[in-house]
Amino acid sequence: MKVLHVIPSVSTLRGGPSYAVINMVKSLRQAGVDAEIVTTNDNGANGVVLDVPLSQRTDYQQVPIWFFPCQENSGQALTKDKGFIFSLPLTSWLWQHIRDYDLVHTHYLFSYASTCAAFIAKRQGIPYIRRTIGQLSPWALAQSRLKKQVYSFLIERSSLNHAAAIHCTSREEAIDVHKFGIVVPTVTLPLGVELAPQQVNAKTKLRAFYGIPLETPVVLFLSRLHYKKRPDLLIKALHQLKSQSHSFYLMMAGSGDTSYVQELKNLANNLGLGDRTCFPGFVTGEDKQLLLQGSDIFVLPSFSDNFGIAVAEAMAAKLPVIVTPEVQIASGIVAAEAGLIIEGEVEALARAIAKLLSSPDYRRQLGENAARVANQHYCWQTISQNLTFIYSSIIQTSPSQPQ
Repeated sequence: MKVLHVIPSVSTLRGGPSYAVINMVKSLRQAGVDAEIVTTNDNGANGVVLDVPLSQRTDYQQVPIWFFPCQENSGQALTKDKGFIFSLPLTSWLWQHIRDYDLVHTHYLFSYASTCAAFIAKRQGIPYIRRTIGQLSPWALAQSRLKKQVYSFLIERSSLNHAAAIHCTSREEAIDVHKFGIVVPTVTLPLGVELAPQQVNAKTKLRAFYGIPLETPVVLFLSRLHYKKRPDLLIKALHQLKSQSHSFYLMMAGSGDTSYVQELKNLANNLGLGDRTCFPGFVTGEDKQLLLQGSDIFVLPSFSDNFGIAVAEAMAAKLPVIVTPEVQIASGIVAAEAGLIIEGEVEALARAIAKLLSSPDYRRQLGENAARVANQHYCWQTISQNLTFIYSSIIQTSPSQPQ
């Protein structure tokens, strides 16, 4: 079975979907599926590109990937959207090689590579799955509304309705897909996390490294620093707790637009949190695990997140989580008693954090529940086995005739 995954970019600066597709393909290959990725050399807009070989099969982070040059200026001229990421060489390659694969699995909507791959697969009779990554949620559709309405009318709605299936990562995401008028079957499979080895004395090491008092609870935000994720709400909530004499230290980990990151730093300083807030930037590997395993509470008060891979990583690290209902694994968190779900308001978030800060035993119990859920449901091995079964079923029932 040969499967092609298509995504506009695998840059870490593009967030969770890029991280997830690499691990998804890696786990599929370990399960015996001949899976590859085709993408562009985009590295997060602003003309920056990945330093990778182009137009050839390349081993990248232990995964075979075909990179093609992104033509950013062309894409922006067409759509005024830095996420569109146009690539004519990628288009040509897809026309020539898509029939080398039994199935195509695309990631993202309203973006050139994924839409183009679905169109070519349909024309050449190759079954395809589309993963919407939460882009059909009400909040997401409200962003650049007119562009998405036109794009949907001309292209995307038909593309989705001709797919073999729509890959959703939560029940809530599947509901959004059906509300959008998509009638093809949905398959709901979560994303996975890499279960890292436990670091000895992580809490002590984290505090020593960042100069945090040993007994001070650490509140962690680990995600893209983007207004969609609402890091400003967390800073404002912690300002309220500071006035109530709560002890805490905020780790605001992640990368983002330079001007927005500076806004957040200014906000923290203006609210008197500068001496108890750190912006370590983008972290990975052991540094990331030190943050996850050494912190006490994880917070992601997003406007919208179809899954929230960072939330699952925090749960795997035994962290109690606080999220908004718009983070679409919220219902699973509630069912497992793995964290708190709050409305996206300063007072509600402040109350939830205060509740966990004041009760180390409660935090510990929620964290244990979170880790159990992550081990059971967010394991890449299990997810890849389920995907393999879905792929086989689709391929066996596909007529594989051009339409």
